[in-house]
Amino acid sequence: MNIKKQLGLKIKRLRQKRGMTQEQLAEKIDIATRTLCGIENGENFMTADTLEKIFEVLNISAGELFAFDHLKPQEELIREIIQDLHKIKNREKVETIYKLVKAVLAE
Repeated sequence: MNIKKQLGLKIKRLRQKRGMTQEQLAEKIDIATRTLCGIENGENFMTADTLEKIFEVLNISAGELFAFDHLKPQEELIREIIQDLHKIKNREKVETIYKLVKAVLAE
């Protein structure tokens, strides 16, 4: 996946997580809804000014926006989690992770 598509998907997910429509975010960052749609679809890229407004409106840092590891396919994420779990030698940490997984599944 190219950088424009990754960034667009991340912006879309963050916008949705905050319960905002494309129209609402576009208005707050002072761009056309059509332009935001193109950014979220990875067809367009944004200016530095628009990027700064996105940081401000979505209340995120550059690090949060540009972190893409979690966008890997689900199967790959699960495989990496299992590999990492096998590396844990501390029983307390394993129990904590177990409780966390059970709590997430119970939601």
